[in-house]
Amino acid sequence: MSKSEKIKNFDPNNLGDKNANIFGLPFTTTEADLVIIPVPWEVTVSYSAGTALGPQAIFDASFQVDLYDPEIKDAWKTGIAMDEIPRAVAAKSKALRKKAETCIRMLEDGKTPEKSQVLRKAQSEINAACKEMNSWVKKRCLHFMNKNKLVALLGGDHSTPLGMMQALAEKNDSFGILQIDAHADLRDSFEGFTYSHASIMFNALQIPQVSKLVQVGIRDYCEAEAELVKKSKGRIRCFYDRDIKNRQYEGDTWKETCKDIVDALPQNIYLSFDIDGLDPKLCPNTGTPVAGGFEAEQVLFLIDQVLKSGKTILAFDINEVAPGKDEWDANVGARMLYRIANSVAHSHR
Repeated sequence: MSKSEKIKNFDPNNLGDKNANIFGLPFTTTEADLVIIPVPWEVTVSYSAGTALGPQAIFDASFQVDLYDPEIKDAWKTGIAMDEIPRAVAAKSKALRKKAETCIRMLEDGKTPEKSQVLRKAQSEINAACKEMNSWVKKRCLHFMNKNKLVALLGGDHSTPLGMMQALAEKNDSFGILQIDAHADLRDSFEGFTYSHASIMFNALQIPQVSKLVQVGIRDYCEAEAELVKKSKGRIRCFYDRDIKNRQYEGDTWKETCKDIVDALPQNIYLSFDIDGLDPKLCPNTGTPVAGGFEAEQVLFLIDQVLKSGKTILAFDINEVAPGKDEWDANVGARMLYRIANSVAHSHR
C-alpha cells in the first residue's frame, strides 16, 4: 500500500494501533518525511539512570497522543516514523553503565586515573565505546539525511546527539545550536569521560561548522562553565533561568524574551532539547532534575517563534526522558516529541 493509500484509509480519530509505528501512524521510515532515530544509551550519566529506557517508553506512550493539531491542518499526514530501537546499543550501554558507576565511585573515594590502572583502563574502554556510539549515530543520521528525510534523535542521555551534529556539519557550512536545558553541559571530559552527557556542548563547540550556541533555561552550572561562556566572544549566548524569571517578575513577557533568544540565533539551527529544561514536575524521573525551568507550552511557544521568524530548524533531539514507576514522564516526552516534530516538519513544507 502506498503512502497516499495509507493516508486515505487511516482514521486519525481512532484508537492507536499498537502494531503500527510511533503515535499509531501507518508510515514506515521509507514513507515518512521525518524519521526519529532512537539511541538507548546512558553510559556516562552522573546521577540517576533510566534514560536508556526513554525511547521505548516514549514509543509505548505515544499511542495515547491525539493526532489533532489545531495549528497545523492534517499535521499527521506529513508522516512521522521511528527507526528500530538498536538492541545491541542498549545492551552495550547496560554493560558499560556498571563500569561507569564503578569509575564514579572510585573518583568519589579520591582515586585518580594516574594512580589507578583499573580506573584508567575502565575510562579508556568507556571513552572508546562512546566514540563508537557517536560514529554509529552519525552514520545512521546520514543514511536518512541522504534520502532527504528530516531527522530527529531520541535519547538516551544528552551525550547521544554528538554524532548527529557531526552529520549536520557534513551537510551544512554553518549552523547554530539552540539548547533548552537545566545544565550548561560545557564541562571538559567530566568524570574522565570525554563524551560525557555533561560535556555534549563542549564537544559540539569543537565542530567548526557550529557558529553559535544559544542556551536557554540554564540553572545548574559550575564556575568554569560560566567563565567559558564569558570568554567565548559571543559564540556562546546564555539565557539563564534566573535572568529569565527576573525579567518576568519585573514585567517583561515571555514573548519579549523569546524575541531576544530568536535574535541571538543564526539562520540555520539545530535544536537540542534536554527534557530537564522543563519544570521537574513534568519529568521528575529525568537523570538530573533541577528546580525551576519551563512549562511545556513555554518551550513550544519558543520553538514556534523561532520558526515564525523564518529561521530553519535543520534537525532536533529530545533527551533525558527516564520512565519511573508510571507512564507520566514518557507521556510528557511523547507529547513534546509530537508537537515539535509537527512544527519542524510543517516549516519545511
